[in-house]
Amino acid sequence: MDEATGPGTGPQLDPNDVYALGSSSAESARLQRQADELAPLSAALLDRVGLARGHHAVDVGCGPRGVIDLLAARVLPGGRVVGIDADPNHVAMARELTTRLGFSDTEILLADARNTGLPSGVFDVVHARTLLITVPEPEVVLAEMVRLTRPGGWVVALEPDTEPMICYPPHPAVERLRELFGAAFARNGADPSIGRRVPELYRRAGLTDVGVEAVAALYPLGHSRRSIRADLVRSMRTQIMAMGLSDAVELEQIDAAARDHYRNPDVLVMPSLNFLVWGRRPAVV
Repeated sequence: MDEATGPGTGPQLDPNDVYALGSSSAESARLQRQADELAPLSAALLDRVGLARGHHAVDVGCGPRGVIDLLAARVLPGGRVVGIDADPNHVAMARELTTRLGFSDTEILLADARNTGLPSGVFDVVHARTLLITVPEPEVVLAEMVRLTRPGGWVVALEPDTEPMICYPPHPAVERLRELFGAAFARNGADPSIGRRVPELYRRAGLTDVGVEAVAALYPLGHSRRSIRADLVRSMRTQIMAMGLSDAVELEQIDAAARDHYRNPDVLVMPSLNFLVWGRRPAVV
């Protein structure tokens, strides 16, 4: 998520003020893993709306990588890729990625997802992944995404819904992680169950041809997303302790116990449902 007054300018706010998962090296590393973990779903979503060479696309809340590489592979050469994020460290990491991969016509900006400062109606596809779930008032971010989209263009998002989490057989440490996650994640008004709401938010924002697909995945032993709930709580440790929900000793104990449980190959782990949502900005008549 993005926290400045415009692309690369203006006072910078602490991403912890709005981004439910905070800013830390652990969170940056988790986002890097997530780019690989969710790449197949994101690729399918981009292909569904026909993103192709010559198009202009923006990844809102791109983090250290996001889908910048997936966008570039589809629109370059001839198109344009923009990534925006609030965290200066993530902007630097994403810029290093584009330089290392030699992407042309690609720009990474430090900007606010609620008010990017970018021109209206210039992007064929406006993309966000696990962004609306992390911010209060996601309608404000979505309104900005719609503004950036050209008439006839597409707004696409991949957003989780964490309520249907399954870990079976259950374990007390995993249940405690669920409890801490829910309390800390929602501290600033973020909705951990937003996935199911996104199609409705799209329609309210004036988008048409809204489509949705829900994907449930059971992650096997060895998959990095198997421990996502423990990873998320680890990213929020500072906030959890500041809220008085737990202390360092308990957090270490439940983290170790939960990860040990996840290492049992007979344990079934489905951390969330993933909702893939797409909608078109109406063409000007």
